[in-house]
Amino acid sequence: MNIESQLSQLIAGLPEGIAEGVALGTGLVDGYDLYPSPVGEVVVTFNLDGVSSVDLATDGFEQRFSERHGKSLLRAEPPSLWGTHIPDAIEAGTPGKLPIDLSSRTPFQGQILRIAASIPRGEVRPYSWLAREASRPGAARAVGSTMARNPVPLIIPCHRVVRSDGSIGEYSLGGVHNKWDLLTYEGVQPARLVELAGQHVRVQGNASTRIYCHPTCREIRRSKPEHVVDFTSTARARSAGFRPCEHCRPGD
Repeated sequence: MNIESQLSQLIAGLPEGIAEGVALGTGLVDGYDLYPSPVGEVVVTFNLDGVSSVDLATDGFEQRFSERHGKSLLRAEPPSLWGTHIPDAIEAGTPGKLPIDLSSRTPFQGQILRIAASIPRGEVRPYSWLAREASRPGAARAVGSTMARNPVPLIIPCHRVVRSDGSIGEYSLGGVHNKWDLLTYEGVQPARLVELAGQHVRVQGNASTRIYCHPTCREIRRSKPEHVVDFTSTARARSAGFRPCEHCRPGD
């Protein structure tokens, strides 16, 4: 009998409350609880290192977790203040003080996910931006794969990441309609993003300040409509005498 089986038998013989704590402490299982979100009830799983996954609370979520992480789940209360931090993180779309367990990701994927967590609410960034922020400008495709496998959507806001051509792209937590709903909930106009992508607009400049931004940047959204200039590339914006925004960092 291997050590894991021996531990399981030992835990099974303990009182219920103690057994749960021991099981979580040994890492044999992850705990989970249910939380409301803008796209319906979600399952948030956790272990001693932090929140490990977010999934829709639909039939089969336990099996999906087991297939992805090689563990089973146990309904439990999250440690200490996490019970407060988890709903705050879901609402804000960023971890904040909540620890996140990214041990199942590669160092590159972890780096990309942490950068994605910095995207402000109500704004979006393309794959190419994350790749450049990670000093890997040629890795936009790998960024897309990382977003598709984000273990903690909503908390690390992959819904704020769009394709490099500006189009909305897919979403792992229930499909593109959920991504559309989340962006709308945060004040983004997805239909406008689709329109700009169709017109090949990549950045927009303010003719008064001579600064160019990503189209959802708070700086360009404050601009008077008559001052907004569309550009199909950052190179065209620069050649027109515009400089990049320090807030959204659209690149040189």
